[in-house]
Amino acid sequence: MSSSDIFLGETIGTAVLILLGGGVCAAVTLKSSKARGAGWLAIAFGWGFAVMTAVYMTASLSGAHLNPAVTIAIAIKDGDWSNVPVYIAGQMLGAMIGAALVWVAYYGQFQAHLTDPETVGETPIEGPGPVLGVFSTGPEIRNTWQNLATEIIGTVVLVLAVLTQGLNDSGKGLGVLGALITAFVVVSIGLSLGGPTGYAINPARDLGPRIVHALLPLPNKGGSDWSYSWIPVAGPLIGGALAAGIYNIAFA
Repeated sequence: MSSSDIFLGETIGTAVLILLGGGVCAAVTLKSSKARGAGWLAIAFGWGFAVMTAVYMTASLSGAHLNPAVTIAIAIKDGDWSNVPVYIAGQMLGAMIGAALVWVAYYGQFQAHLTDPETVGETPIEGPGPVLGVFSTGPEIRNTWQNLATEIIGTVVLVLAVLTQGLNDSGKGLGVLGALITAFVVVSIGLSLGGPTGYAINPARDLGPRIVHALLPLPNKGGSDWSYSWIPVAGPLIGGALAAGIYNIAFA
């Protein structure tokens, strides 16, 4: 794969991932959305289907990593770091594009939600704003070691599933069916491990949209919770590296 194919594939794939994943969060959260209040089950399956769609769409271009934790894990597994910067650059750009498209698609709902007197009254001066959860993750209980551990554990499950299902090695494992199985793994992680932190399990998925939240002209949007933002970046990167180590010990 050429560098241009990798960059284009990761940009498109991660944009679709965030558009559909952030879209289900917007649908469930925002006032005047037909899906408002659909709940955690809708979010978990929405993110799983987002992964499936994005992977099938771009696997032929870039291998559809769509996640710096996956890219780092594959680099550790294979010992080849040459394309890591290209992958991560595409993932970050795609995540930001996807988040911006969520804002466009739900523009009226964002305006209605953030200009409602009840919502405005609840907007904190500092910390997470009332629609930050559409863009990025946050913990239900703020406990640094627990929040970090939760992201590490969830990412180990995700990345080890990817490495062992042949998603990135043609002719091994489940081949193209790996995309479908990985989507169900994401659903499983969301249902089983998503409660404490909202399961970022992907640094680009959290950081890119968080930057967009900070930049968008959203009324009464509140803070972007930068004090927490390092956890959904560091946790998945550590988890990806651990998964690669487990793979090399147990499966290589």
